Amino acid sequence: MTNTAQVSEAGTGNSVDAGNSAGTGDPAEGAAIRSPRVNFAKAAPKAFKALIGFDAAAREGLDPTLVELVQIRSSQLNKCAYCLHMHTSDARKAGESAERLHMVAVWEEAAHFFTAKERAALALTEAVTLVAQGGVPDEVYEHAARHFEEAELARLLALIFTINTWNRIAISTGKVPGTDER
Repeated sequence: MTNTAQVSEAGTGNSVDAGNSAGTGDPAEGAAIRSPRVNFAKAAPKAFKALIGFDAAAREGLDPTLVELVQIRSSQLNKCAYCLHMHTSDARKAGESAERLHMVAVWEEAAHFFTAKERAALALTEAVTLVAQGGVPDEVYEHAARHFEEAELARLLALIFTINTWNRIAISTGKVPGTDER
């Protein structure tokens, strides 16, 4: 039996129709259905505005293509569909090729699709995003430091911190992919 539910996206009033098979008790079966959760921007406006400011400061002076690649890779690792949809859409709008976007998840095996600087940033993104799995190895950090000046490296790190925070906000508050509110 299939039910269709009207779902309010993260308490914003945006609705998404989602089908759901009823009655089996399988947790995955309701994965597309999201109950309303806190609207972080409205409930914690000072924290939200501070994060927007931090994000803007992090991006300052970084190549916009690199910014999107970092945000895409972190969102993939964190399994944040909302941010992944947003940043792949933004990258396509900015002229990024579908071919490169398809290769971000396997960038090490598809190294020729990315510059040395992009590969260094992607490696650092993975290490920082997965920091609980072994920290940030010296060789990864040193490789990034060879491709980025100190201030640029600091902003890259800040960018990685912010996308990880945005991923956690989107996942925790039940943001629905494809409902970008910017």
